[in-house]
Amino acid sequence: MVNPDIEIETLAEFDQVVARGSLSGYRIQSVNLLERTFALLAADTSAAVFLGCAMEPDASAKVRADGALVFPPVPDLPFNPYRGLLYTPEELFDGLPDGYEATPDAETYAWFQETGTDGDVFSSMLRSVHDDAVSDALDEHLGATRVVGVMGGHAMSRDSEDYRGAAELGRALTRSGLTVATGGGPGAMEAANLGAYLAPAPDEALVEALELLAKAPSFEPSVSDWARAAFAVRERWPAGGDSVGIPTWFYGHEPPNAFAAHIAKYFANATREDGLLARSTAGVVFLPGAAGTVQEIFDAATPNYYGSRGEPAPMVLVGRTHWTEHLPAWPLLRALARGRAMEQRIALVDSVDEVPGALASMS
Repeated sequence: MVNPDIEIETLAEFDQVVARGSLSGYRIQSVNLLERTFALLAADTSAAVFLGCAMEPDASAKVRADGALVFPPVPDLPFNPYRGLLYTPEELFDGLPDGYEATPDAETYAWFQETGTDGDVFSSMLRSVHDDAVSDALDEHLGATRVVGVMGGHAMSRDSEDYRGAAELGRALTRSGLTVATGGGPGAMEAANLGAYLAPAPDEALVEALELLAKAPSFEPSVSDWARAAFAVRERWPAGGDSVGIPTWFYGHEPPNAFAAHIAKYFANATREDGLLARSTAGVVFLPGAAGTVQEIFDAATPNYYGSRGEPAPMVLVGRTHWTEHLPAWPLLRALARGRAMEQRIALVDSVDEVPGALASMS
Protein backbone atom coordinates (compact mmCIF):
# COMPACT_ATOMS: atom_id res chain seq x y z
CA MET A 1 0.00 0.00 0.00
CA VAL A 2 1.36 3.39 -1.01
CA ASN A 3 1.99 5.77 1.85
CA PRO A 4 -0.22 8.84 1.22
CA ASP A 5 2.57 10.99 2.67
CA ILE A 6 4.44 10.59 -0.62
CA GLU A 7 1.63 12.20 -2.62
CA ILE A 8 2.07 15.86 -3.56
CA GLU A 9 -1.18 17.50 -4.63
CA THR A 10 -0.54 21.25 -4.33
CA LEU A 11 2.23 23.67 -5.27
CA ALA A 12 2.76 24.49 -1.59
CA GLU A 13 3.41 20.81 -0.82
CA PHE A 14 5.78 20.61 -3.78
CA ASP A 15 7.79 23.61 -2.56
CA GLN A 16 8.01 22.16 0.93
CA VAL A 17 9.32 18.79 -0.27
CA VAL A 18 11.64 20.03 -3.01
CA ALA A 19 13.32 22.38 -0.53
CA ARG A 20 14.79 19.24 1.04
CA GLY A 21 16.50 18.44 -2.27
CA SER A 22 14.79 15.23 -3.29
CA LEU A 23 11.53 14.21 -4.93
CA SER A 24 12.65 10.60 -5.24
CA GLY A 25 9.75 8.20 -4.81
CA TYR A 26 7.10 10.91 -4.61
CA ARG A 27 3.89 11.01 -6.67
CA ILE A 28 3.13 14.53 -7.88
CA GLN A 29 -0.50 14.85 -8.93
CA SER A 30 -1.69 17.54 -11.31
CA VAL A 31 0.55 20.35 -10.06
CA ASN A 32 1.47 23.12 -12.50
CA LEU A 33 5.29 23.12 -12.48
CA LEU A 34 5.94 25.49 -15.37
CA GLU A 35 7.50 27.98 -12.94
CA ARG A 36 9.49 25.35 -11.05
CA THR A 37 11.98 24.42 -13.76
CA PHE A 38 15.06 25.33 -11.70
CA ALA A 39 13.80 23.30 -8.75
CA LEU A 40 13.20 20.26 -10.97
CA LEU A 41 16.62 20.57 -12.59
CA ALA A 42 18.29 20.70 -9.17
CA ALA A 43 16.32 17.99 -7.37
CA ASP A 44 16.72 14.22 -7.37
CA THR A 45 13.60 12.94 -9.15
CA SER A 46 14.54 9.28 -9.48
CA ALA A 47 11.60 6.91 -9.02
CA ALA A 48 9.20 9.86 -8.90
CA VAL A 49 5.88 9.79 -10.76
CA PHE A 50 4.47 12.95 -12.33
CA LEU A 51 0.75 12.69 -13.09
CA GLY A 52 -0.56 15.43 -15.37
CA CYS A 53 1.98 18.03 -14.27
CA ALA A 54 2.68 20.83 -16.76
CA MET A 55 6.48 21.26 -17.15
CA GLU A 56 8.87 23.07 -19.43
CA PRO A 57 10.57 20.77 -21.99
CA ASP A 58 13.97 21.00 -20.25
CA ALA A 59 12.49 19.98 -16.93
CA SER A 60 10.51 17.15 -18.50
CA ALA A 61 13.59 15.79 -20.25
CA LYS A 62 15.66 15.96 -17.07
CA VAL A 63 13.18 14.13 -14.82
CA ARG A 64 12.74 11.43 -17.46
CA ALA A 65 16.51 11.03 -17.61
CA ASP A 66 16.48 10.60 -13.82
CA GLY A 67 14.16 7.63 -14.28
CA ALA A 68 10.93 9.34 -13.29
CA LEU A 69 7.66 8.31 -14.89
CA VAL A 70 5.89 11.23 -16.58
CA PHE A 71 2.20 11.08 -17.52
CA PRO A 72 1.68 14.37 -19.36
CA PRO A 73 -1.50 16.45 -19.25
CA VAL A 74 -4.10 15.38 -21.82
CA PRO A 75 -5.09 18.32 -24.05
CA ASP A 76 -8.65 19.33 -24.91
CA LEU A 77 -10.35 17.48 -22.06
CA PRO A 78 -13.09 19.20 -20.02
CA PHE A 79 -11.85 17.38 -16.89
CA ASN A 80 -8.53 16.48 -15.30
CA PRO A 81 -8.04 12.70 -15.13
CA TYR A 82 -5.10 13.01 -12.71
CA ARG A 83 -6.71 15.38 -10.20
CA GLY A 84 -5.43 15.12 -6.67
CA LEU A 85 -8.31 16.81 -4.84
CA LEU A 86 -12.08 16.49 -4.72
CA TYR A 87 -14.29 18.83 -6.72
CA THR A 88 -15.97 21.90 -5.26
CA PRO A 89 -19.36 23.30 -6.31
CA GLU A 90 -17.61 26.45 -7.54
CA GLU A 91 -15.38 24.37 -9.81
CA LEU A 92 -18.13 22.25 -11.34
CA PHE A 93 -20.48 25.22 -11.83
CA ASP A 94 -17.88 27.68 -13.09
CA GLY A 95 -19.49 29.68 -15.90
CA LEU A 96 -23.03 29.29 -14.55
CA PRO A 97 -23.90 32.97 -15.29
CA ASP A 98 -23.74 31.98 -18.97
CA GLY A 99 -26.00 28.98 -18.38
CA TYR A 100 -25.44 25.48 -17.07
CA GLU A 101 -24.41 24.26 -20.53
CA ALA A 102 -21.24 26.39 -20.22
CA THR A 103 -20.07 24.76 -16.98
CA PRO A 104 -17.32 22.14 -16.67
CA ASP A 105 -19.91 19.73 -15.27
CA ALA A 106 -22.10 19.97 -18.37
CA GLU A 107 -19.12 19.90 -20.74
CA THR A 108 -17.77 16.76 -19.07
CA TYR A 109 -21.15 15.07 -19.41
CA ALA A 110 -21.22 16.01 -23.11
CA TRP A 111 -17.74 14.44 -23.52
CA PHE A 112 -18.97 11.31 -21.73
CA GLN A 113 -21.97 11.06 -24.06
CA GLU A 114 -19.68 11.32 -27.08
CA THR A 115 -17.11 8.78 -25.90
CA GLY A 116 -18.99 6.46 -23.53
CA THR A 117 -19.90 3.94 -26.23
CA ASP A 118 -17.30 4.64 -28.93
CA GLY A 119 -15.12 1.67 -27.95
CA ASP A 120 -12.00 3.83 -27.71
CA VAL A 121 -9.67 2.28 -25.14
CA PHE A 122 -8.00 5.66 -24.58
CA SER A 123 -11.29 7.30 -23.51
CA SER A 124 -12.05 4.34 -21.30
CA MET A 125 -8.61 4.56 -19.71
CA LEU A 126 -9.04 8.28 -19.02
CA ARG A 127 -12.35 7.64 -17.25
CA SER A 128 -10.83 4.87 -15.16
CA VAL A 129 -7.78 6.95 -14.19
CA HIS A 130 -10.05 9.84 -13.24
CA ASP A 131 -12.32 7.68 -11.06
CA ASP A 132 -9.36 6.09 -9.27
CA ALA A 133 -7.91 9.53 -8.60
CA VAL A 134 -11.25 10.69 -7.19
CA SER A 135 -11.47 7.63 -4.93
CA ASP A 136 -7.97 8.32 -3.65
CA ALA A 137 -8.86 11.94 -2.94
CA LEU A 138 -12.08 10.89 -1.19
CA ASP A 139 -10.28 8.46 1.10
CA GLU A 140 -7.69 11.10 1.97
CA HIS A 141 -10.40 13.65 2.70
CA LEU A 142 -12.51 11.40 4.92
CA GLY A 143 -9.71 9.64 6.80
CA ALA A 144 -11.17 8.31 10.05
CA THR A 145 -14.25 10.56 9.88
CA ARG A 146 -17.53 9.05 11.06
CA VAL A 147 -19.66 9.17 7.93
CA VAL A 148 -23.41 8.63 7.69
CA GLY A 149 -24.90 8.09 4.26
CA VAL A 150 -28.27 9.61 3.39
CA MET A 151 -29.96 8.03 0.38
CA GLY A 152 -33.13 9.17 -1.37
CA GLY A 153 -34.73 9.96 -4.68
CA HIS A 154 -33.85 12.82 -7.03
CA ALA A 155 -37.45 13.81 -7.70
CA MET A 156 -38.20 15.34 -4.27
CA SER A 157 -39.27 18.95 -4.83
CA ARG A 158 -37.65 21.77 -2.89
CA ASP A 159 -41.05 23.11 -1.83
CA SER A 160 -42.23 19.81 -0.31
CA GLU A 161 -42.46 18.80 3.33
CA ASP A 162 -40.33 15.74 2.57
CA TYR A 163 -37.53 18.01 1.33
CA ARG A 164 -37.76 20.11 4.49
CA GLY A 165 -37.61 16.94 6.59
CA ALA A 166 -34.53 15.65 4.75
CA ALA A 167 -32.81 19.01 5.27
CA GLU A 168 -33.63 18.94 8.99
CA LEU A 169 -32.16 15.43 9.12
CA GLY A 170 -28.91 16.53 7.46
CA ARG A 171 -28.67 19.42 9.88
CA ALA A 172 -29.29 17.23 12.94
CA LEU A 173 -26.76 14.59 11.87
CA THR A 174 -24.10 17.22 11.20
CA ARG A 175 -24.70 18.92 14.52
CA SER A 176 -24.29 15.54 16.23
CA GLY A 177 -20.72 15.33 14.91
CA LEU A 178 -21.26 13.06 11.91
CA THR A 179 -20.26 13.82 8.32
CA VAL A 180 -23.20 13.53 5.95
CA ALA A 181 -22.54 11.86 2.59
CA THR A 182 -25.14 11.66 -0.16
CA GLY A 183 -25.39 10.67 -3.79
CA GLY A 184 -24.72 14.33 -4.50
CA GLY A 185 -27.67 14.98 -6.78
CA PRO A 186 -30.99 16.84 -6.52
CA GLY A 187 -34.03 16.01 -4.40
CA ALA A 188 -33.49 14.21 -1.12
CA MET A 189 -29.73 14.20 -1.70
CA GLU A 190 -29.59 17.96 -2.07
CA ALA A 191 -31.85 18.44 0.95
CA ALA A 192 -29.53 16.46 3.24
CA ASN A 193 -26.48 18.37 1.97
CA LEU A 194 -28.40 21.64 2.44
CA GLY A 195 -29.13 20.74 6.06
CA ALA A 196 -25.46 19.98 6.66
CA TYR A 197 -24.49 23.26 4.98
CA LEU A 198 -26.80 25.26 7.26
CA ALA A 199 -25.85 23.37 10.44
CA PRO A 200 -23.67 26.26 11.74
CA ALA A 201 -26.43 28.82 11.06
CA PRO A 202 -29.43 29.61 13.29
CA ASP A 203 -32.45 27.34 12.86
CA GLU A 204 -34.44 30.07 11.10
CA ALA A 205 -31.86 30.10 8.28
CA LEU A 206 -33.38 26.89 6.90
CA VAL A 207 -36.81 28.51 6.65
CA GLU A 208 -35.41 31.43 4.68
CA ALA A 209 -33.27 29.14 2.51
CA LEU A 210 -36.28 27.03 1.58
CA GLU A 211 -38.11 30.18 0.49
CA LEU A 212 -35.21 31.10 -1.79
CA LEU A 213 -34.99 27.60 -3.22
CA ALA A 214 -38.74 27.38 -3.84
CA LYS A 215 -38.30 29.86 -6.68
CA ALA A 216 -36.79 26.94 -8.65
CA PRO A 217 -38.35 23.84 -7.04
CA SER A 218 -36.84 21.33 -9.48
CA PHE A 219 -33.87 20.98 -11.81
CA GLU A 220 -36.44 20.53 -14.57
CA PRO A 221 -37.01 22.36 -16.84
CA SER A 222 -33.98 24.60 -16.11
CA VAL A 223 -30.83 23.33 -14.41
CA SER A 224 -29.47 26.87 -14.68
CA ASP A 225 -32.29 28.39 -12.60
CA TRP A 226 -32.13 25.50 -10.13
CA ALA A 227 -28.39 25.92 -9.60
CA ARG A 228 -28.55 29.73 -9.40
CA ALA A 229 -31.09 29.48 -6.58
CA ALA A 230 -28.69 27.24 -4.67
CA PHE A 231 -25.81 29.67 -5.10
CA ALA A 232 -28.09 32.47 -3.87
CA VAL A 233 -28.45 30.51 -0.63
CA ARG A 234 -24.69 29.97 -0.45
CA GLU A 235 -24.14 33.70 -0.94
CA ARG A 236 -26.61 34.48 1.85
CA TRP A 237 -24.80 32.09 4.25
CA PRO A 238 -21.21 31.82 2.95
CA ALA A 239 -19.79 29.95 5.95
CA GLY A 240 -21.49 26.61 5.41
CA GLY A 241 -21.01 23.31 7.18
CA ASP A 242 -19.12 20.36 5.76
CA SER A 243 -20.61 17.41 3.89
CA VAL A 244 -19.81 15.19 0.94
CA GLY A 245 -21.65 14.56 -2.33
CA ILE A 246 -20.86 11.56 -4.51
CA PRO A 247 -22.69 11.98 -7.84
CA THR A 248 -22.09 10.50 -11.29
CA TRP A 249 -22.01 11.58 -14.91
CA PHE A 250 -23.65 8.25 -15.72
CA TYR A 251 -26.91 9.92 -14.72
CA GLY A 252 -26.06 13.13 -16.49
CA HIS A 253 -29.61 14.39 -16.41
CA GLU A 254 -29.16 14.72 -12.62
CA PRO A 255 -26.83 17.67 -11.94
CA PRO A 256 -24.74 17.75 -8.76
CA ASN A 257 -26.08 19.88 -5.95
CA ALA A 258 -24.18 22.94 -4.75
CA PHE A 259 -24.46 22.31 -1.00
CA ALA A 260 -21.91 19.52 -0.60
CA ALA A 261 -18.63 21.19 0.30
CA HIS A 262 -16.66 18.35 -1.28
CA ILE A 263 -17.79 16.47 -4.38
CA ALA A 264 -16.46 13.12 -5.56
CA LYS A 265 -17.96 12.83 -9.03
CA TYR A 266 -17.50 9.62 -11.02
CA PHE A 267 -18.04 8.31 -14.51
CA ALA A 268 -18.70 4.73 -13.34
CA ASN A 269 -21.93 4.56 -11.37
CA ALA A 270 -21.14 1.14 -9.88
CA THR A 271 -17.89 2.48 -8.42
CA ARG A 272 -19.73 5.50 -7.06
CA GLU A 273 -22.57 3.47 -5.49
CA ASP A 274 -20.34 0.91 -3.80
CA GLY A 275 -17.88 3.54 -2.66
CA LEU A 276 -20.57 5.71 -1.07
CA LEU A 277 -22.01 2.81 0.90
CA ALA A 278 -18.63 1.39 1.90
CA ARG A 279 -17.54 4.74 3.31
CA SER A 280 -20.74 5.23 5.34
CA THR A 281 -19.16 3.67 8.41
CA ALA A 282 -21.59 5.24 10.91
CA GLY A 283 -24.65 3.92 9.10
CA VAL A 284 -26.94 4.59 6.15
CA VAL A 285 -30.33 6.32 6.15
CA PHE A 286 -32.76 5.51 3.35
CA LEU A 287 -35.39 8.16 2.68
CA PRO A 288 -38.40 7.36 0.47
CA GLY A 289 -37.23 6.78 -3.07
CA ALA A 290 -37.79 4.59 -6.11
CA ALA A 291 -35.67 2.05 -8.01
CA GLY A 292 -32.31 3.67 -7.26
CA THR A 293 -32.94 3.80 -3.53
CA VAL A 294 -34.22 0.21 -3.48
CA GLN A 295 -31.01 -0.86 -5.20
CA GLU A 296 -28.97 1.03 -2.61
CA ILE A 297 -30.80 -0.70 0.26
CA PHE A 298 -29.76 -4.12 -0.94
CA ASP A 299 -26.32 -2.98 -2.05
CA ALA A 300 -25.83 -2.04 1.61
CA ALA A 301 -27.54 -5.17 2.92
CA THR A 302 -25.34 -7.62 1.00
CA PRO A 303 -22.00 -6.95 2.78
CA ASN A 304 -23.91 -6.73 6.08
CA TYR A 305 -25.46 -10.14 5.36
CA TYR A 306 -22.14 -11.79 4.55
CA GLY A 307 -20.06 -9.77 7.00
CA SER A 308 -17.61 -8.96 4.22
CA ARG A 309 -16.84 -5.52 5.66
CA GLY A 310 -16.67 -6.65 9.25
CA GLU A 311 -19.27 -5.47 11.74
CA PRO A 312 -22.59 -4.59 10.03
CA ALA A 313 -23.23 -0.89 9.53
CA PRO A 314 -26.59 0.40 10.83
CA MET A 315 -29.38 0.77 8.27
CA VAL A 316 -32.40 3.00 8.94
CA LEU A 317 -35.36 3.07 6.55
CA VAL A 318 -37.57 6.17 6.87
CA GLY A 319 -41.28 5.97 6.00
CA ARG A 320 -43.15 2.94 7.29
CA THR A 321 -45.92 3.08 4.71
CA HIS A 322 -43.51 3.66 1.83
CA TRP A 323 -41.19 0.74 2.69
CA THR A 324 -43.89 -1.74 3.76
CA GLU A 325 -46.68 -1.00 1.25
CA HIS A 326 -45.64 1.18 -1.69
CA LEU A 327 -42.24 -0.49 -2.17
CA PRO A 328 -42.10 -3.30 0.43
CA ALA A 329 -38.33 -3.52 0.84
CA TRP A 330 -38.53 -3.69 4.65
CA PRO A 331 -40.13 -7.21 4.90
CA LEU A 332 -37.42 -8.64 2.63
CA LEU A 333 -34.65 -6.84 4.48
CA ARG A 334 -35.96 -8.10 7.80
CA ALA A 335 -36.20 -11.65 6.44
CA LEU A 336 -32.61 -11.50 5.19
CA ALA A 337 -31.40 -10.22 8.57
CA ARG A 338 -33.16 -12.82 10.69
CA GLY A 339 -30.71 -14.80 12.83
CA ARG A 340 -27.68 -12.81 11.66
CA ALA A 341 -25.57 -10.08 13.23
CA MET A 342 -27.22 -7.50 10.99
CA GLU A 343 -30.61 -8.19 12.60
CA GLN A 344 -29.75 -5.78 15.42
CA ARG A 345 -28.50 -3.17 12.94
CA ILE A 346 -31.64 -2.49 10.91
CA ALA A 347 -34.52 -0.20 11.83
CA LEU A 348 -37.73 1.14 10.30
CA VAL A 349 -38.96 4.53 11.52
CA ASP A 350 -41.89 6.76 10.64
CA SER A 351 -40.11 10.11 10.39
CA VAL A 352 -36.71 11.74 10.11
CA ASP A 353 -37.02 12.95 13.71
CA GLU A 354 -36.47 9.36 14.86
CA VAL A 355 -33.32 8.76 12.81
CA PRO A 356 -30.62 10.15 15.13
CA GLY A 357 -31.97 8.12 18.04
CA ALA A 358 -32.20 4.97 15.94
CA LEU A 359 -28.61 5.37 14.74
CA ALA A 360 -27.38 6.03 18.29
CA SER A 361 -29.11 2.93 19.61
CA MET A 362 -27.37 0.74 17.02
CA SER A 363 -23.91 2.28 17.27
